[in-house]
Amino acid sequence: MSASTVRGYFTADEVRAAEAELFKRVAEGAPMRRAAYGLAEVVAAELRERTGGIAGRSVTLLVGSGDNGGDALWAGSMLRRRGVAVSAVLLSPERAHAKGLAALRRTGGRVRDDLGAPDLVIDGIVGISGRGPLRPRAAELVAAVDVPIVAADLPSGVDPDTGAVDGPAVRADVTVAFGAYKPVHALAAPHCGRIDLVPIGLTLPEPNLAALEPVSVGADWPVPSAADDKYSQGVTGICAGGARYPGAAVLCAGGAVAATSGMVRYAGTGGAEVLNHYPEVIAAQSVSETGRVQAWVFGPGAGTDDDARERLSEILATDLPVVVDADGLTLLSADPALVTGRRAPTVLTPHAGEFARLTGRDPGPDRVGAVRTLAEDWQVTVLLKGRATLVAGPGRPVLVNEAGGSWAATAGSGDVLSGVLGALLATGRDPSWAAAAAARAHALAANLAAHAQSPAPAPISASPLLHHLRPAIRTLRALSETP
Repeated sequence: MSASTVRGYFTADEVRAAEAELFKRVAEGAPMRRAAYGLAEVVAAELRERTGGIAGRSVTLLVGSGDNGGDALWAGSMLRRRGVAVSAVLLSPERAHAKGLAALRRTGGRVRDDLGAPDLVIDGIVGISGRGPLRPRAAELVAAVDVPIVAADLPSGVDPDTGAVDGPAVRADVTVAFGAYKPVHALAAPHCGRIDLVPIGLTLPEPNLAALEPVSVGADWPVPSAADDKYSQGVTGICAGGARYPGAAVLCAGGAVAATSGMVRYAGTGGAEVLNHYPEVIAAQSVSETGRVQAWVFGPGAGTDDDARERLSEILATDLPVVVDADGLTLLSADPALVTGRRAPTVLTPHAGEFARLTGRDPGPDRVGAVRTLAEDWQVTVLLKGRATLVAGPGRPVLVNEAGGSWAATAGSGDVLSGVLGALLATGRDPSWAAAAAARAHALAANLAAHAQSPAPAPISASPLLHHLRPAIRTLRALSETP
């Protein structure tokens, strides 16, 4: 993966190692002042946008004992030079960053015991070394804040590596990441708000957690060339739905059609409903009658009886890529041997409850570690659904897609996602890329559907999401074509 195709997220240990290397080649204090300057610039921009100016505005710093407190203090001194009234609440006065505090005082900043009446608050309570919820005094102060909060590096009280929130924590309007994005910025996005990166000169390793950049998703999305035909664009097999859940078949097949699969073949008893919505789909009653496909999707609304298990076993016995979702995951949880010895690409798409059925345990606070373990243990690609969807393949970096909202949290949306993913696999795409790209397009479609409503964004159902898939793909493609 190259920096142009992914956004890397780096753990606290990785960042500390990069910082240690940086400190050897730059002047003492330079990285902190770079971070503080970037923080001050973001705060100044926020003040301008929210209050119409900078001079005469008021900012309160919540200052802990670590370097994040120093960053906040230095930023406060820089804001003072621009005419901002700056006060600092020192949560550990005896351990406050000495040089940062001296700089603030030299420029006329002052120390106080309460919040005052600021226009904005800077969270400099803890940084990447912090773990656990806010302590009582910090929690009391944060709870009393009724103005925007800008977090220095990460919102205090949120775990930097897992995004876990175990108690009181800052919910920032803006987070200013210093030097590198951390997992918290993807895994706990609602607590981070908008995230701005301030480079400070770190040299970073290849990331073990990354997000596909939307531009790269659009650039790599399969589109027909002059030499393509319906077969070379990928033939997707859908085995889903039935008399009890015909809608699952419609949504899953619709996802594959909307993802511009060259051909979609359907196997099952829901063919009449599928054809009623998508006459271009070719329907058959059974897997054996379906004809040639290049990838299979099994599971949404397929049932968990002996007939369903037989169909799943038949599909997994092929040497084709297979997506297993919904009822298919329930079948696998009872008989993992159906898939654990498989050599062809296999993608499992559980939500948290299905993950627990597959593994016997909840994903827990370390979702990245949990999804990576399942992928390695079963030698499959796993897409763990959520606002921050995670994709892990054996021996591969984990890919994350932060949806920017929870609009896709609605019945049937997973059926659409599995159809999109199957269509991408049918083109021969790498399973991890296909899963992450499908999640990106799916999340964008949900956001487009929600924002298409008037007068304000509102919850959606799976059908509007499906209808916005092609506009979402066009949007991604347009991003890649913009000079």
